Amino acid sequence: MLYQNLMLAISGPMQIGLIVAAVFVIIILLIMAAFFKLWLQALSSRARVSFFELIGMSLRRVQPNMIVSARISAVQAGIEDMETRHLESAFLVRRDPSDVMTCVNALIISHKANVAMSFDEIQAHHFAGGDVIGLVQAMIAAQRAKVGLSLDVARAIDLAGRDILEAIQTTVKPKIIDCPSPKASATGMLDAVAKDGIRLLIKARVTVRSNINQLVRGATEETIVARVGQGIVSAIGSSETYKDVLENPDRISRKVLSSGLDAQTAFEIVSIDIADISVASVGNVSNVGALLETERAEADKQMRQAEAEGRRAMAVAKEQEMRALYQENKAKLVLAEAEIPKAMAEAFRSGNLGIMDYYRMKNMKADTDMRDSISKGGNDNNPQIK
Repeated sequence: MLYQNLMLAISGPMQIGLIVAAVFVIIILLIMAAFFKLWLQALSSRARVSFFELIGMSLRRVQPNMIVSARISAVQAGIEDMETRHLESAFLVRRDPSDVMTCVNALIISHKANVAMSFDEIQAHHFAGGDVIGLVQAMIAAQRAKVGLSLDVARAIDLAGRDILEAIQTTVKPKIIDCPSPKASATGMLDAVAKDGIRLLIKARVTVRSNINQLVRGATEETIVARVGQGIVSAIGSSETYKDVLENPDRISRKVLSSGLDAQTAFEIVSIDIADISVASVGNVSNVGALLETERAEADKQMRQAEAEGRRAMAVAKEQEMRALYQENKAKLVLAEAEIPKAMAEAFRSGNLGIMDYYRMKNMKADTDMRDSISKGGNDNNPQIK
């Protein structure tokens, strides 16, 4: 009865206002009931989030549960200045809840390790395609190992496709690389030849550490392996004999190490060690040195025989030349003797030669021929060249 009297006393416009107010209050109560659990959860975790912020998230189609959970995680880790707008910005880029949790987890790890990194820097690196968790772990490892690594350099290395955490670990603990690479060589050995022609099979181990300053633009492990292999082959090729290499293999490694093979690479060569060295076999012969010495001696013998045969042929040719020269001179002598009668006839005509002089010359010639015949003693062996 009292309610009816009250309603009659209230005018029509006032009734409409009361109805609107009641509807508004009911809506507010429904909204508060919808977000009360999240609000209470945030309040109890000291990560306060107002109802207006929760309502704004719903209007922006952001998942309030995810944002509140991320904020609670940050606050519980000691990050008091984490605001919901930062978390929403990470979600609204791709609307992927994993983006928010990845960035928050990376920030929590860096905060716990006292590594100065902001949420904006982590978020920018994450959306650039980098591995923020690996980046934070690498920064922590560099800080613990007292390796000078700035955040900008670390981000550049990570975005370049290099494993930044592995690079820091390699800086602290040097890495061993086989030369040649087992994947690139079927035998797993380098093939080199000394000056004496002996083939040697060599396997080396290269100890390297990361060069942080050259990690972005520097060459990779393949370049180190190729350069070291080239240096070893060159050093062995300049050795006089294979025995020098077998006797002092460390001389080869020292020579290669002093060549500056790590220039413009992502690594610094600590040492080059010869792990294995042996003489290559030829067919079924294992003692290649003895085989090559035998072959060399046989080749020298054949060369000397060829030289001797050449000298003999030259002597024979010289003999034939001398025979021809003798015959030529003999012919000249015959021609000269043919001029003697002419000269004697001319001497008779001019009165320079008398008849008695002519006979004395004939007697002298006959006496000379007799003496020659007696001296020969009837022996047919004539030392004169025929």
